[in-house]
Amino acid sequence: MKVVLSTWGKFHFFHLARQLERRGVLKKIFSTYPRFKLRDEGLPPEKVESDALIETFLLGKGRFGISTPFDRFLQHLKVDLHDRHIMRRLPQCDVFVALSGSGLVAGGAVQKRGGIYICERGSSHIAYGDDLMAEEFTRWGAEAPQTSPRFIAREEAEYAMADRIVVPSSFVKQSFIQRGVAADKIIVNGYGADLSRFQKKGSPPKDQFVVLFVGGVRFRKGIPYLLEAFKALRHPNKVLKIVGSVLPEMRDYLRTAPLENVEFMGIVPNTELPEIMSQAHAMVLPSIEEGMALVQAEALASGCPVIASRNTGGEDLFSDGSEGFIVPIRDPQSITDRLQQLADDPDLRDSMSEAGMSKIKNLGGWDLYGSKYMTIFDEALDRTY
Repeated sequence: MKVVLSTWGKFHFFHLARQLERRGVLKKIFSTYPRFKLRDEGLPPEKVESDALIETFLLGKGRFGISTPFDRFLQHLKVDLHDRHIMRRLPQCDVFVALSGSGLVAGGAVQKRGGIYICERGSSHIAYGDDLMAEEFTRWGAEAPQTSPRFIAREEAEYAMADRIVVPSSFVKQSFIQRGVAADKIIVNGYGADLSRFQKKGSPPKDQFVVLFVGGVRFRKGIPYLLEAFKALRHPNKVLKIVGSVLPEMRDYLRTAPLENVEFMGIVPNTELPEIMSQAHAMVLPSIEEGMALVQAEALASGCPVIASRNTGGEDLFSDGSEGFIVPIRDPQSITDRLQQLADDPDLRDSMSEAGMSKIKNLGGWDLYGSKYMTIFDEALDRTY
């Protein structure tokens, strides 16, 4: 069996590539990321293909916060160039796995050759997620960034064409079913955590209650609900540490938001996250929409209980009331109640910390993710031939 992968940037696809390389089935991985940023991914150089011209320009522009009227055109051009690059260099393979948006042309070509095309979607159905976020921006009086109709049409064509759609959580699967995709076409394969780096490295302070958020500060992540919940938390010495960059969309909201005892740490080196997570009493992820946030597994592996919304993939990762808590979206009171439990009951926090570390250790990092993909390949090929 030979497998070819396609992705934008890196995302989690290089974890998959390493898993497939270890199992001797990886033929190539195509990425739009600059090659020099892929040198440390642990793959043979000849198996990594990069077409990074547009991506490099967009990354550089984004670093300085520059936007132009041509941004959407550049995103469309990146997609077209990636299609052409893959088609010029596409090797013979049995299975082609593409991150959604990057597989329409090559996926169809592989199917015509008798192979299997698998579309992996890292978050909810593109139209479902677009509608959900438009609704969220409206709630806060902000203008929602609308996804290009061309991108929506392209992804929906991929969903229809693919032999299988692989998603990271039950929440994502349900979003596809609600949009009319057959349930038996969708397979849930949750992400892992890099256990070689994320381990317990310290303990929370005894004289302070530390709440943590890790991720981009944006409406998609449910930041307003977190800030409301933290404000209502009763504790004489509490602090909310927010790790991640603040997106421009949040600036108007944050001018009037409740920010007492809130510390914005900005982007921190990934190597520092295990210690930061280990020293928090709880991490809260109140996202409105995402597939499966990797920071949840990383926090649990670091001994930090997680309070997550139902739209984070958390329900597929840990059990409500055991390693952390699952709460509804847009419900700050539920977040406050769970934080109060942890603040008032140190024994509960300690038991959840131990349960979380044990849970993630038993998941085996990314190995289970790789093993399940091999099963998906075998079953898809058997049903086809």
